[in-house]
Amino acid sequence: MSSQKKSFPAIIRIGVDTGGTFTDFIAVTNSVLRSFKVPSTPHNPALAILEGILKILNDLGSVGAALEISHGTTVATNTLLERKGARTALITTAGFEDVIEIGRQNRPDIYNFSARKPPPLIPSDLRFGVKERIGADGVIIENLRDKDLVLLVKKLKQAQVESVAISLLFSFVNPAHEIAIAEAVAELKIPLSISHRILPEYREYERTSTIVVNAYIAPLVSRYLNKLQLELKQLERPLSLRVMQSSGGSISVETASAEPVRTILSGPAGGLVAAQR
Repeated sequence: MSSQKKSFPAIIRIGVDTGGTFTDFIAVTNSVLRSFKVPSTPHNPALAILEGILKILNDLGSVGAALEISHGTTVATNTLLERKGARTALITTAGFEDVIEIGRQNRPDIYNFSARKPPPLIPSDLRFGVKERIGADGVIIENLRDKDLVLLVKKLKQAQVESVAISLLFSFVNPAHEIAIAEAVAELKIPLSISHRILPEYREYERTSTIVVNAYIAPLVSRYLNKLQLELKQLERPLSLRVMQSSGGSISVETASAEPVRTILSGPAGGLVAAQR
């Protein structure tokens, strides 16, 4: 019996992809590879993941092995496609409230006279412009006033928003005003997506639309990942949980919760990486 215990793996690497019908698993340890499916549990995807991991541990007869889990998830993807995200507000420089609706000139159906653009994720009544201006060189042209911040927080409370996207003009050069707004809005205790932290790049539409998507899906994705971590703690063994991101790499649960826009193509990216290996 003691000789068998010595052969137990120290680490089991597990890949998990949650789909609408099945949750797929790949487990690798030493020279052993297991792959199988279990029925998904849409009401709580973490339950199917826990079931599959318990099956892996039983199959491998392992008692004390640490777990390294890479999770490909479609929670962010489905939330965005089905438009079931949070009630989100956008805070931007006054005069740029409609940037996410105007977009760029490029159109998917350039010769279609009947083409209709999908409605923006944030309606016009939840887009708030603040009087401030920072130039392309980072110099403050118009200062942000405290009384405007007080009024802004009041409006957000009245709107009963669940998440906030903050994207000001040229904040990637000088984030001072975004920081001030974030500090004022923090009292609402809801997720904040701040452009200079998530995508500090030029091009106003691309940056703002990315932050809007992040804010729109953040509450649901963070709740899901926190619930998954709680379920996995029931295993009472050392484990690390990483989430696949769209680039094919992986990020921590904390990063995925704060920047879920990175996981929009999490599931497909994980499938490609696994197939390549």
